[in-house]
Amino acid sequence: MARTVAGLPEGTRVTDFISLGVVSERIPIKKVHSVLAKTGRASQRQRNLPAHVMVYYVIALALYMEVSYGEVLRCLLEGLEWLGLPVKRVRTTGRSAISQARTRLGVEPLRKLYDEVVVPIATPGTKGAWYRSWRLVSIDGTTLHTADTEGNQEAFGRPGASRGRSGFPQIRLVSLVENGTHVLFGAQQGSYKTAECTLAREVLGNLTAEMLCIADRGFFGYQLWKHASATGADLLWRVKKNLRLPCVKRLPDGSYLSKVYPSDQDRRHDRQGIVVRVIEYSLEGVEGAEPLYRLITGIVDPTQAPAEELAALYHERWEIETAFDEFKTHLRGRSIVLRSKTPELVRQELYGLLLAHFAVRGLMHEAALKADIDPDTVSFVHAVRVVRRKLPAYVSFPPSAKEGVPSAGS
Repeated sequence: MARTVAGLPEGTRVTDFISLGVVSERIPIKKVHSVLAKTGRASQRQRNLPAHVMVYYVIALALYMEVSYGEVLRCLLEGLEWLGLPVKRVRTTGRSAISQARTRLGVEPLRKLYDEVVVPIATPGTKGAWYRSWRLVSIDGTTLHTADTEGNQEAFGRPGASRGRSGFPQIRLVSLVENGTHVLFGAQQGSYKTAECTLAREVLGNLTAEMLCIADRGFFGYQLWKHASATGADLLWRVKKNLRLPCVKRLPDGSYLSKVYPSDQDRRHDRQGIVVRVIEYSLEGVEGAEPLYRLITGIVDPTQAPAEELAALYHERWEIETAFDEFKTHLRGRSIVLRSKTPELVRQELYGLLLAHFAVRGLMHEAALKADIDPDTVSFVHAVRVVRRKLPAYVSFPPSAKEGVPSAGS
């Protein structure tokens, strides 16, 4: 797919440099250096493109998907120079040198940075983030097109098509989302052929006891339910209509208790059964609604969470679809293929996208708290534009850093 290369302004306004940091506020330089040290990727000698600069560069690429490699680098270096840092050794360089620097960096520092930095950020005052005492989260998966190279094809595979095969290899992503803030956390990557439920096992390990996790029917399975429940989180998952859920006890709110089993044999002998509460309902007068919805939850006391409220709450699962739309369309750009040509750099680029999305969502959450409004009412597209304007200085090293700013060549 042809990419229309856009440019950036020749100069950057002083107001952009003295504004509050955005990327570096959420992804501070201290954390970057710590991650580079842990992964053994810190630059051991002076280079034109040292490792810590390249970390922010990968994140910047996510914010400028339609801009050439060199133009994004120039944008970063102007910010470094304005801050008075020694950047003479760092000069705009060719695409080959940039690719080599990204290859030296690898995916591990970006993965570890994502795992350590990207966490739920809702506070008790965040509107739309809570149901009673529970932090609302959802799980789902998506795929992204990668560059059509032999390496990407072998690593990721591609879906079939009516005539041969689809145009691009695809990488699969499964993630949790904090419903109220749209922060995508705990994400795991895999090939197109990797099942979402396989990746979900690692993803669900990021649940905590304060959370209520919502999932669609494709994720339910006895072992995955048991694994997710072991984290201490409460669950509200839709299940398929053919799952056997006989009523054991009818509850006052219309829901009932039942059991799920690992196998039919276990069911017959009533072994290893897990008690669940079943909520069945229909949506009358709603166009496109299915005849029956079946939810199960581990919250067996209806006074803690009435069936009617949980039925309404399930449809909050669509918040993750909105988050993926922000991530894939408004941030990445409509119909834009990930630009990296090798599997390692594809994975690195995807973590850069996730970190960039987190930085934007952090800005939106902060703005919503100050205005005392729901973060959903803040425009993601506008927030991305704000971050892009303010990126050049703050994506590198914030002037608020109190403890020794490292040189660009260190």
